[in-house]
Amino acid sequence: MSCHAEKPAAKFQWRGEPADWKHQSGALCVEVDAGTDFWQKTHDGGDRDNGHFYFQVVEGNFVAEVELRGEYQGQYDHAGLMARVDRATWLKCGIEYVDGVQLASAVVTRGWSDWSVMPIGSQPATWWRLARHGQTFQVAFSVDGKKFETVRQTFLTENSRVEAGVMACAPKGDGFSVTFSNLTVENAP
Repeated sequence: MSCHAEKPAAKFQWRGEPADWKHQSGALCVEVDAGTDFWQKTHDGGDRDNGHFYFQVVEGNFVAEVELRGEYQGQYDHAGLMARVDRATWLKCGIEYVDGVQLASAVVTRGWSDWSVMPIGSQPATWWRLARHGQTFQVAFSVDGKKFETVRQTFLTENSRVEAGVMACAPKGDGFSVTFSNLTVENAP
């Protein structure tokens, strides 16, 4: 995929804009830059906050959903949804490529990153949902876009205002292509 930069949708903006991306047929196509990641301290002591994050600001309860297709190839390549307050307080979820296997992954960071994974087999596409209701953040995924399975439920922050959208990182590999389709971030009751 050869992408070129275009003006993002009015309500979305980039943090860590990739060198190569575009909107095409209602999808966001991204060439993920090598050496990008969101991770804090746990395991290797690293402090990394240079991943790609395409987001909008939301207040209160919300639901974010996206369909993603990635050409994962490097160790820890990952893409999915993210909710973020700042570099020390965020949640990311999606597919992570570990030892040649696609895993459903969720990381919650409040100063230190944790990591939970669940095997799902190789899927050409997955659908992800990240919802906030009060202080509860819930992560769910689907292999058909209809039946969603909860991966994680957690507390993230008391702040009512967060950034929410899609993220992608390639911490160890040479980068990869990912397509985000049907991205929505909407307030919820």
